[in-house]
Formats: sequence, structure tokens, C-alpha cells
Amino acid sequence: MNNFAIHLYNIFVPKHFKKKIQKNKLRRSIFEYYDNHPEVLSPEIEKILDYLKTHSPVFIPYPFQDQYHDRNIKVFKNSENGLKYVLQDGKKLYFKRKWGKKRIQRAYKSLLKEQDLQSPHRYSNEQFQFDEGFILIDAGTAEGNFALSQIEKASKVILFEPDAEWIEPLNATFAPWKQKITIINKFVGDSEDSNQTTIDKTISSGDTGIFLKADVEGWELKMLSGATKLLSEQRPLKIALCTYHKEQDEKELSEFLAKYDFKISFSDGYLLFFHDKNLKPPYFRRGLIRANKQ
Repeated sequence: MNNFAIHLYNIFVPKHFKKKIQKNKLRRSIFEYYDNHPEVLSPEIEKILDYLKTHSPVFIPYPFQDQYHDRNIKVFKNSENGLKYVLQDGKKLYFKRKWGKKRIQRAYKSLLKEQDLQSPHRYSNEQFQFDEGFILIDAGTAEGNFALSQIEKASKVILFEPDAEWIEPLNATFAPWKQKITIINKFVGDSEDSNQTTIDKTISSGDTGIFLKADVEGWELKMLSGATKLLSEQRPLKIALCTYHKEQDEKELSEFLAKYDFKISFSDGYLLFFHDKNLKPPYFRRGLIRANKQ
């Protein structure tokens, strides 16, 4: 399209149609790539391609995610603080004050899909679990659903969340356990300033086990670079680390952790992170690393 046509397209084509057009274009590109490169096909990728034959590209491209529906999620409102919440295993999980019911339903549906037993984004499995009495470091907490799922077993929980709008609902969610909760309203990276801190600055290694869960929107390598003392000295230490935000995350993050003698495995399956504007073949990325050092 020429510049004038692009201008008209941006003005008159509704946003949801643009997204549909972009996703259809992505699907065509995916099939074209694998048609021309059959040597890179694997059974895992073939499962995804079978799904995409009848479905639009989605973040978790597997049939199990189709069982989740917004309408099945009940949203409640606390009359005392005015915040809306859902019940997760009988515990109240609060959301941003400005969010309405539909947005909360969509958000919680995504969380449920991400932590489904079959999901490449699930932080734990039967072989890799949060242990009783461990300290939980949750980097990139957002709603706090993972921390809430482990709160009863944790001896202490440290939440890193840079978005100030999440601090109010996080305080409400974890009010029943406030004696073992620390909330840090900063990015967690590789340096110290008014907006950023490091894990090494915040956490000391010790005899108590630590579980680090990290979903920090592409800052994963920076976060590890600011945690080298912990990585070197802490035992036992478990890390559930997202690897899909950048094309080279799987390679760079696994190589970084290997220097510290971690036993490393990947979650099963792949994610399609179409939010990356620079997404390129082979398109699909591993969801996360599970690293363990005893």
C-alpha cells in the first residue's frame, strides 16, 4: 500500500478487523515457512500446525485452551474497599480498581490457560514444585495468582511489581498473610535507581530454599545479571523463568544459568508470542525454563 492508502486504512478499518487481518497474515506466513522447511518440523510443531488449520493464531496454540470461557468466571466486588475480585481456590484475587467485569474475566481466563497442566507457560509440574517452607520471589507479579497459589506453603513472599496500579489490589489480595509479604514497586533488573532494583540487593542467600518465578517482559537476562550472588551461593534454588519474550531468550538464558551449574529443563510445547512485532521464523518459542540446584 502507498502512504495514502495506509492512512485511509488506519482511519477507517476498525481495530478488531486489523487484528484479524494481521493474524491471518501471520498464519499464512507460518504455513508457508513450514511448507518450505519440512526438515525443521517436529511432532510438537505438527500438533500446533494442525490446530492452526482451523483456528486463528493465539498465544497458547493448543486445543485445551478452547475449554476456557469468560462467562464461566464469576467476578465479585468487595463493598469495603470497592475492588473487584475472583475466587482462586477459595482465596480472593483482586484486580486493578479501574478494571470492569469483562476485562477481569478476560484477564483471569488468560491466567487459567497459562497455568493449565498442559500449558507451556505453567510454572510448576509434578517434578518441579514449590516446596513447603521455601521463600518465594515473584518477579513480575501483576495479579499475583502464582504467589497466591503458594502462599500457604511459603515462609516468606517477596513480590516485585513495577506497575503502581497493581499495588493496591496486591495489598488487598495478600492482606490475610501480610506478616510474610513484602511488595516492591520497582522493576527488577541489573542496576539500582529510583525505578529499578536487583535481586542481590534485596535477597540474601541462606539455608532456606528459594523459588524464583520470573515473568518480567523481556528483562529476564537483566534480572539474572543482577542476581549473580544469589545464583552462586544459594542452595537449594529453583527458578521458573519465562523464555518467550525475545527470539534468543531460550539460548541466552539457558547458557547463562548453565554457568551456575543448574539442572535445566524446558516446559513442554511452544508459545506463539505474536505481540513481538519482530516475530520471525521459526515463530514458536519455548515457554519457560525450569532450573534447579540442590
